[in-house]
Amino acid sequence: MRCPGCRHSETKVIDSRLVKEVNTIRRRRECLECGYRFTTYERVEDSLPVVIKKDGRREPFDRQKIRAGIEKALEKRPVGIEAREELLARVERTVKEHGEKEIPSTIIGEKVMQELQNLDEVAYVRFASVYRSFKDLGEFMRELKDLLDQREKKDRG
Repeated sequence: MRCPGCRHSETKVIDSRLVKEVNTIRRRRECLECGYRFTTYERVEDSLPVVIKKDGRREPFDRQKIRAGIEKALEKRPVGIEAREELLARVERTVKEHGEKEIPSTIIGEKVMQELQNLDEVAYVRFASVYRSFKDLGEFMRELKDLLDQREKKDRG
């Protein structure tokens, strides 16, 4: 593993832990050259389905694209790295469990929104505003009203 600080190729593992609910190992590492400490996540690569985009194009599932969307929605929000990794893992598990060679991007997007809604409502609204491409303020306000109604039901029940 190459050190992100000095690019030296020799590092040692200080600590390894399984990430909750995820088939991932979190490792703390230290560079043997400069002493820089950093974290890596290791996971088994599975064969994932091809994603069918809204315009009909097909492209390989890209975990990094999902991560980028989640990170953008969660920017400056008080959500830790482990919670983000677990969310990403649940989305990826949904894709794997779909059981087909192809999966519509809408299934992935809806799963991300569901997970964000449970984790952080502000991030959910950010993601939904981009994912759903609201055409006007009215559509955006309806989405916010639905979110507030759901929260009120949850608080009562």
